[in-house]
Amino acid sequence: MHRRTLDPRPNWQKRVEKYGLHYHTINNEPYWDESACYVFAKSKIDAIERASYAIYDMCMALVQHVLDERMFGLFLIPPAYEELVIKSWEEEHPSIYGRFDLAYDENGPPKLLEFNADTPTALVEASVAQWHWLKDVDDRGDQFNSIHERLIEGWKELHKADDTPIHFAAMSGVVEDYITVEYLRDTAIQAGFQTEYLDIEGIGWDRQRKLFTNRAGKPIERIFKLYPWEWMSREAFGEHVPTSKTIWMEPAWKMILSCKSILPLLYQMNPESPYLLPAWFEEPEGVDYVRKPIHAREGANIQVVRGGEVVLETDGPYSVDRDVVYQQLFPLKSFDGRFPIVGSWMINGWSCGIGIREDGQIVTQNTSRFVPHQMSD
Repeated sequence: MHRRTLDPRPNWQKRVEKYGLHYHTINNEPYWDESACYVFAKSKIDAIERASYAIYDMCMALVQHVLDERMFGLFLIPPAYEELVIKSWEEEHPSIYGRFDLAYDENGPPKLLEFNADTPTALVEASVAQWHWLKDVDDRGDQFNSIHERLIEGWKELHKADDTPIHFAAMSGVVEDYITVEYLRDTAIQAGFQTEYLDIEGIGWDRQRKLFTNRAGKPIERIFKLYPWEWMSREAFGEHVPTSKTIWMEPAWKMILSCKSILPLLYQMNPESPYLLPAWFEEPEGVDYVRKPIHAREGANIQVVRGGEVVLETDGPYSVDRDVVYQQLFPLKSFDGRFPIVGSWMINGWSCGIGIREDGQIVTQNTSRFVPHQMSD
């Protein structure tokens, strides 16, 4: 695994915009950065793939354990939602995608930092944009990336079992979320589904019929929402979700896996796993660690402690007075002064591709750059 410096393609902005990546620049700085790429030996990709399957299996076992022991409080799941979470798991409400964020310096096995199980983005970048980048710079080159094909395959499997039309929803005015949802909707259409886009703000509740509707008053039977469960469950209309007939994607059981409370529990259940970092619900002593709010996003409100001293702290809107976890600090390797995190995509249960985010500091945030990758022989 190494970082290779490259010349960006001429007019690269227009090239990536062809595939929906209109948010390639943030604050006049490139978010999509093709001035470099990461090159992985096939053996390193194999290691990421093995780790992803092992972590996924541990996560599925953890969901069952949480439900068996009714440990909903650790995940701040409202009591009114507990039976919905159980029902969605027992009835096998489908999950299409998720992304593991892994620390990997090639000197040892990949280590799980967190699981973006409910609303992961950077999907268009990983699936489409970096694939076309590769074909432009090295037509014979290879990449760990069958994300697009696995998405269509996953939707096709769902369509065979249940062809109920799907609404797709994201917050209005958020370009990245809209593009992500429209890309997912396109893959569902290719799989045979009838679909319709809807802003999250356009979801209505019909009090007489006791069902969720779109702006035209049409019932929403199934909906994919790029909107966190922990937000939705605490909003005014959220009180109707547990009793409605709407099927939600990602499913309600992802309320467990999208919460960082899984990190200490995974470690408790699998202390010998080479893919997990020690993690705790209480502040550890004599250990360098990272403190994370259990529902924080995009690297917000993270605190890094070395030798008992806070060496890095990020801003954000999340409370850190309670509901935090502590994870042993992993010394990320610097590549040309940049610190990469490997985003490993799980689509319909398959490990099928990676995307690299890098930053000049060890905490990845919403402005951290996406850098493409390729495989070497």
